Amino acid sequence: MNESTKRSTIYFDPQLHAALRLKAAHTDRSMSELVNDAVRAALAEDQEDLAAFDERVAEPTMSYEALLADLKAHGKI
Repeated sequence: MNESTKRSTIYFDPQLHAALRLKAAHTDRSMSELVNDAVRAALAEDQEDLAAFDERVAEPTMSYEALLADLKAHGKI
Protein backbone atom coordinates (compact mmCIF):
# COMPACT_ATOMS: atom_id res chain seq x y z
CA MET A 1 0.00 0.00 0.00
CA ASN A 2 1.13 3.51 -0.64
CA GLU A 3 0.90 6.53 1.64
CA SER A 4 -2.13 7.98 -0.16
CA THR A 5 -4.44 5.06 0.65
CA LYS A 6 -6.99 5.30 3.43
CA ARG A 7 -8.00 2.47 5.70
CA SER A 8 -11.65 1.69 6.31
CA THR A 9 -13.55 -1.12 8.00
CA ILE A 10 -16.25 -2.70 5.85
CA TYR A 11 -18.56 -5.49 6.95
CA PHE A 12 -19.46 -8.00 4.24
CA ASP A 13 -22.17 -10.61 4.11
CA PRO A 14 -20.31 -13.90 4.84
CA GLN A 15 -21.11 -15.36 1.41
CA LEU A 16 -19.99 -12.20 -0.35
CA HIS A 17 -16.79 -12.17 1.68
CA ALA A 18 -16.06 -15.79 0.75
CA ALA A 19 -16.70 -15.07 -2.94
CA LEU A 20 -14.44 -12.02 -2.79
CA ARG A 21 -11.65 -14.04 -1.15
CA LEU A 22 -11.95 -16.73 -3.84
CA LYS A 23 -11.90 -14.18 -6.66
CA ALA A 24 -8.87 -12.48 -5.13
CA ALA A 25 -7.04 -15.81 -4.92
CA HIS A 26 -7.99 -16.85 -8.46
CA THR A 27 -7.05 -13.51 -10.02
CA ASP A 28 -3.91 -13.00 -7.91
CA ARG A 29 -5.22 -9.62 -6.78
CA SER A 30 -5.92 -8.29 -3.33
CA MET A 31 -9.41 -7.96 -1.95
CA SER A 32 -8.75 -4.22 -1.65
CA GLU A 33 -7.97 -3.99 -5.37
CA LEU A 34 -11.18 -5.81 -6.25
CA VAL A 35 -13.31 -3.67 -3.95
CA ASN A 36 -11.68 -0.44 -5.17
CA ASP A 37 -12.34 -1.42 -8.80
CA ALA A 38 -15.96 -2.32 -8.03
CA VAL A 39 -16.57 0.98 -6.21
CA ARG A 40 -14.91 2.96 -9.01
CA ALA A 41 -17.13 1.23 -11.58
CA ALA A 42 -20.27 1.90 -9.55
CA LEU A 43 -19.38 5.56 -9.08
CA ALA A 44 -18.53 5.96 -12.77
CA GLU A 45 -21.92 4.47 -13.70
CA ASP A 46 -23.64 6.90 -11.34
CA GLN A 47 -21.72 9.78 -12.93
CA GLU A 48 -22.78 8.64 -16.41
CA ASP A 49 -26.41 8.48 -15.27
CA LEU A 50 -26.21 11.99 -13.81
CA ALA A 51 -24.59 13.32 -17.00
CA ALA A 52 -27.35 11.76 -19.11
CA PHE A 53 -29.97 13.31 -16.84
CA ASP A 54 -28.30 16.73 -17.13
CA GLU A 55 -28.27 16.42 -20.94
CA ARG A 56 -32.00 15.65 -21.01
CA VAL A 57 -33.18 18.14 -18.37
CA ALA A 58 -34.37 20.63 -21.03
CA GLU A 59 -36.45 18.04 -22.88
CA PRO A 60 -40.21 18.52 -22.71
CA THR A 61 -42.11 16.32 -20.28
CA MET A 62 -45.27 14.39 -20.96
CA SER A 63 -47.87 13.07 -18.55
CA TYR A 64 -48.53 9.35 -18.37
CA GLU A 65 -51.97 9.86 -19.86
CA ALA A 66 -50.56 11.88 -22.76
CA LEU A 67 -47.93 9.20 -23.37
CA LEU A 68 -50.63 6.51 -23.52
CA ALA A 69 -52.72 8.63 -25.90
CA ASP A 70 -49.68 9.20 -28.14
CA LEU A 71 -48.80 5.50 -28.20
CA LYS A 72 -52.40 4.61 -29.08
CA ALA A 73 -52.56 7.29 -31.78
CA HIS A 74 -49.45 5.86 -33.43
CA GLY A 75 -50.63 2.24 -33.16
CA LYS A 76 -47.97 1.23 -30.66
CA ILE A 77 -50.47 -0.18 -28.16
